[in-house]
Amino acid sequence: MNDRYDPAYGGDQYELVGYDEYGRPVYRQVPAQQTQQQTYDPYAQQQQQGYGYDPYATAGQQPPTGYDYGTGQQQPVHGSYDPYASGQTQGGTASHDTYGQAAAGAGTAQQPRVAEQTAHIPQQAGPADDEEVRDRAQPEYHTEQFAFVEEPDDNSEDVIDWLKFTENRTERREEARRRARSRIVALVVVLALVAVGGVGYLWYAGKLPGLSSDDSATGTATAAGAQKRDVIVVHLHDTKGGTATALLVDNTTTKRGTTVLLPNSLALTSDDGTTTTLAKSVEDDGSDGTRDALDTVLGTDIEGTWRLDTPYLQNLVDLIGNIDVDTDTDVPDPAAKKKGAAPLVNEGKAQTLSGKMAVAYATYRAPGEAQDAQLERFGQVLQGVLRKMSSDPQAATTTIQTLAQILDPSLTDKDLGSFLAGLSDLAKGGDYRTDLLPVQADGTLSAQASAGVVRNVLGGAARSPDKDAAVSVSVQNASGVKDNTEKARVVLLNGGFTFLEGGTPGTTVATSQVTYADAAAKADAEEVAKTLGLPAGSVTKGRISASADVAVVLGQDYKPSSG
Repeated sequence: MNDRYDPAYGGDQYELVGYDEYGRPVYRQVPAQQTQQQTYDPYAQQQQQGYGYDPYATAGQQPPTGYDYGTGQQQPVHGSYDPYASGQTQGGTASHDTYGQAAAGAGTAQQPRVAEQTAHIPQQAGPADDEEVRDRAQPEYHTEQFAFVEEPDDNSEDVIDWLKFTENRTERREEARRRARSRIVALVVVLALVAVGGVGYLWYAGKLPGLSSDDSATGTATAAGAQKRDVIVVHLHDTKGGTATALLVDNTTTKRGTTVLLPNSLALTSDDGTTTTLAKSVEDDGSDGTRDALDTVLGTDIEGTWRLDTPYLQNLVDLIGNIDVDTDTDVPDPAAKKKGAAPLVNEGKAQTLSGKMAVAYATYRAPGEAQDAQLERFGQVLQGVLRKMSSDPQAATTTIQTLAQILDPSLTDKDLGSFLAGLSDLAKGGDYRTDLLPVQADGTLSAQASAGVVRNVLGGAARSPDKDAAVSVSVQNASGVKDNTEKARVVLLNGGFTFLEGGTPGTTVATSQVTYADAAAKADAEEVAKTLGLPAGSVTKGRISASADVAVVLGQDYKPSSG
């Protein structure tokens, strides 16, 4: 291939100077005075012995020669060495392109390069070989441009992972919602069961508001009767006269303790079948007979009797280290010789009582007070003792043994100590209370008044003696002393009579009178007069109310005895 272009073989000549941006050849016109031709044969190097000057040739090698078209002979070429192929000649000799990359073509052995200056065409690349021309003629494409066709894209994997993540997160949220709904349903069911169980327990224990013994007598009695209770009876004997009785109840089912105060006027049935009172039964029948009579009247199962005389109560309080009681009145000192002396026990909250003070408060009964007031003070002292008693059965037993009192054969030191220790634990925890058993004026139990205590606390059933079994006595107080009515009531009830309130007349009388209507009741009237301390001449026959067997009018001569 010739770098020159001769369109008319003798006309203007053109030589290749480069290629445009599309790989097409660009020519320029050769001036007329330039007679030396320069050809470019890319394949000439395969036929020539040498090409240009070898800078690495040895000294023995001949310098390259050129062909002179004027003489037709090979001539040596003397030129300077241009390592960068700039195309410039020095000293009129031809330049040498070491790497064969001249801008105007490469010379061969037959066609030496003519020393000339090639023109620089802006925006045109320099001469290049055919391979470069072919590469520039065709657009260059790379395999990564077609990656979306040949292989999966990384972005597609990211999209798939994102879709999977979104789907998994949605499933997790749905699963969490299902779990939350299941937990809510389970919680509602549990709360409902707890509520039903709580209501059932309150109903079973008889503590449900609105369902008292009056509202549901049968159901409450059945539920209360099924509970397990340990019961002992305590008799406080005052060495100066008089008694006070209480029941200590340990409900092991409901884990509650109670002191039930029993009035001395409670009507009981004695061993011979006659009607008597609690106070008279304690004096006459002793512990065994009284315990059996109480079981009959209250429907209980009393396990033992604890006789507590006032000296032993004093020693017990001193042993446990005094007690704290909310006192309701001032108690005078029995040993005081002067009037107006400071009281032994002061009224107030959380009063600390020693043994002597505890006995004085438990047995105190103010003038004109009912026996129930003194009984409630005894209950306060008992609860104070239980709060101070040790909750350890062994320690409590040691305390009882230290008293050195003679107990009833039905109750040993160990049994009493263990029982008191259990009640002490309930009293300290606030699960202890004191209740007074309501008793009617005639000493019998009213089903409506006493059902709450007898049924719910004791788990029994009231069975008062038949009213016809006791002589009913109507008492009218004309002595002018209001307290004489209560004192007469206590005396009569303790004597086994049924007391009926006769009221107070507007005027007083000097002499007391006992009247009976039926001759068969004369002996009963004489017994009533004797019980009240009235002379036998005060008994007369006359008219009385139909509700009583004997009528009594107390006059100014009545001197009540201690009840």
